[in-house]
Amino acid sequence: MHALARLRMQGGDSSGSECLPLLRRTGNGTRKSRGCIIENRTLARWHDLARRRDGAGLVDLLADEVVFHSPVVHTPKHGKRITQQVLAAAFQVLSNPSFRYVREVVGEHDAVLEFMVEIDGITVNGVDMLKWNDEGRIVEFKVMLRPLKAVNIIHQKMAEMLAQRQ
Repeated sequence: MHALARLRMQGGDSSGSECLPLLRRTGNGTRKSRGCIIENRTLARWHDLARRRDGAGLVDLLADEVVFHSPVVHTPKHGKRITQQVLAAAFQVLSNPSFRYVREVVGEHDAVLEFMVEIDGITVNGVDMLKWNDEGRIVEFKVMLRPLKAVNIIHQKMAEMLAQRQ
């Protein structure tokens, strides 16, 4: 059985990184450390905004110079406004009861978040790759999707959503 305990990192940065020691129980009931999971205020804010589908709240999380890399558009999008619009649309397209993050790999200033969601009977497997600055604001956001059917359905749904917002 695993248990998580929160322990603030010594000398952590202003983004508020925390170490969550992963503990396991041994046969005699004692706990041994099995490593450390990094938790971060930036990620906590991202998860909260995504859960609530709060596109307006992204203004405080995105850096002015943020760069967004789309899985369907070759040229990266630069700036807070366009990134906020795309991510707010994605909140609407991807947010249904089947959406869940299934894996997170977290560093001091970046994270890779794997997700699964079903849309129109198609299972979408995706990855959000985030990078943030010392202030905890996201400076780069990259999305990757698979399989090809998933890329096509997300492209269609995102185009519809963005057209409605203009």
